[in-house]
Amino acid sequence: MDVRDIIKRPVITERSTDVMADKKYTFEVDVRANKTQVKDAVEEIFDVKVAKVNVMNYKGKFKRMGRHAGYTNKRRKAIVTLTADSKEIEFFEV
Repeated sequence: MDVRDIIKRPVITERSTDVMADKKYTFEVDVRANKTQVKDAVEEIFDVKVAKVNVMNYKGKFKRMGRHAGYTNKRRKAIVTLTADSKEIEFFEV
């Protein structure tokens, strides 16, 4: 799996932007990726040093559209903590 396939997109919410001050960044990652692959991908893409990775799995929700029913896609979210001497990741250009 390529590093660009592991990291899908950053998760930008009010809570995730609050913890960016603590050098914690949230990404939506591939459901088959493990912590080691996520760490290596973030270090290679953003040229930073990762201290810790926490991963959460989300099941798909049951949804209905008229008489058709099904599940939304399952997701996997990773919170990546950078080391103290590492540079920060810039999502927004200031």
